[in-house]
Amino acid sequence: MSRLRIAVVGLNFGRHIVKEIVEGPAREEFELAAVCDLDRAKAEGVAAACGCRAYGSLDELLADASIPTIGLFTGPVGRAGLIERILDAGRDVMTTKPFELDAAAAWRVLAKAERLGRVVHMNSPAPLWPPDLAVVQAWRQEYDLGRPVACALSVWVRYQEEAKGDWYDDPRQCPVAPVFRLGIYLINDMVRLLGEAERVAVVSSRIFTGRPTADNGLLSLRFRNGAVGSVFASFCIEDGDIYRNSMALNFERGTVYRNTGALRRETARGRMELALVMGRNDGGSRIVAERVVSEGSGAYQWGAFARAVRGERLGGQVTRDEIVAGLRIVEAMREAELGGGTAVVRPAGPG
Repeated sequence: MSRLRIAVVGLNFGRHIVKEIVEGPAREEFELAAVCDLDRAKAEGVAAACGCRAYGSLDELLADASIPTIGLFTGPVGRAGLIERILDAGRDVMTTKPFELDAAAAWRVLAKAERLGRVVHMNSPAPLWPPDLAVVQAWRQEYDLGRPVACALSVWVRYQEEAKGDWYDDPRQCPVAPVFRLGIYLINDMVRLLGEAERVAVVSSRIFTGRPTADNGLLSLRFRNGAVGSVFASFCIEDGDIYRNSMALNFERGTVYRNTGALRRETARGRMELALVMGRNDGGSRIVAERVVSEGSGAYQWGAFARAVRGERLGGQVTRDEIVAGLRIVEAMREAELGGGTAVVRPAGPG
C-alpha cells in the first residue's frame, strides 16, 4: 500500500517530527509532502533539505488538496481552533502533547472529529494502550491485583534555560512548568490507570532556571475512586538517566514497578523495565513477573494513525473523556499554582 502524504505544521518542535517522517519510524507509512511555518524562510530551508514543498500559512497549505494528513506541532494554546480548521478542510490530524490548555475547547473539537468521521491522534495520551501500560493491564487481570490504591511517578533532566518571552515563560500557559512540560505523559498515564481526578495540590520552585516559571515541581492528586497519586518533575537533575518516567503503582494485592531502582539493566532511552511484586505481609514478597518493552507512553503511534486514516476501526482506543480528563488536571494545576496551592478538578465533559 502506498505511503500517505503528510505535511508538518510548526517547525520549532516540528523539526523533530520531520526527522521521524523522513528517516525514522514514520517513514514506512508516511511521505513528507510539505512543511509549513509562519516563518516562511524557515519552512523553505527545511523543505529544501527534505525535498518537499514549503508553505507560510495554514490556509495556503490546506488549499493543497493532494495532502490528506496534517501533523500539527504548534504550541498548545489555541490548538483546538487550528484542528477545527483542518477538520473542516477534510484532513486528518496527528498532533502532540499537551493537546490544549482549554479542556472545553478540546472536548468540542474531538466531538466534532467524531461527528465528521475524521481522525485526531496525539502521542499522549496515545490512541492505543502504550506497550508498558498494556502489560500493566494484563497483569492486573491475570494476577487479580484488585483496585488501584496509589501511583507515584517521576521524571527529570537538567536544563538551564534563559527567559525567551515564549509560552514557556508564562505560568498561565505553562503551569508548574516541569510537571506540565515533562510530566504531562505521567498525568495521562495516571488517568488511563486510575480514572478521573477530583482534587490537586502543587508545590514548585526555581533553582537554576533563568525563566520566570518553575524548574522543580510536585503535583499531588486525589482520584474519584479513592486512589491517590503524585508526579515529581524537574529540570534540575543530571545523573545520566534522563526521562526515565519511573512509576510505583500500588494495587490492593501487588505493586507494579516501572524503571525504578538505582541501577537498571536497560538504560536505552525509551526502554521500559516492568516488575510485579506480590506477597503477604506475614510471609515476604517476591517478583512474580517481569517484562522489558521497547517503548512507553509518549511515542507517536504512526502505524495506528495510518490504519485509522485508511478507515480501520481501532479497538480499545483512548476515549474523548480520557483525553479531556488529563487536561482538566492541567487546568486545576494552573489554578492551584496561581492560587492557594490546591484546586478542585472539574469532570471531563463539554462544560
